[in-house]
Amino acid sequence: MSNKIESLVKMANDISNFFNAESDKALAAEGVKKHILRAWEPRMRAAIIEYSQKDGSGLNPLATEAIKLLAGC
Repeated sequence: MSNKIESLVKMANDISNFFNAESDKALAAEGVKKHILRAWEPRMRAAIIEYSQKDGSGLNPLATEAIKLLAGC
């Protein structure tokens, strides 16, 4: 995994750890997705979507779900 992807994975996991306090996991995943849409530039979003579709093993479950939602946008 490249340093760029490692950094994106860490950020996605950190964001999802914050939202993981939400008991409704669908709502939590939506929150992660919205945060990434607001805060990340398009190239970053494209890179994390590509990583998630090819491997995704470094992402926690909530981050994985949020990125699936993001890919559907």
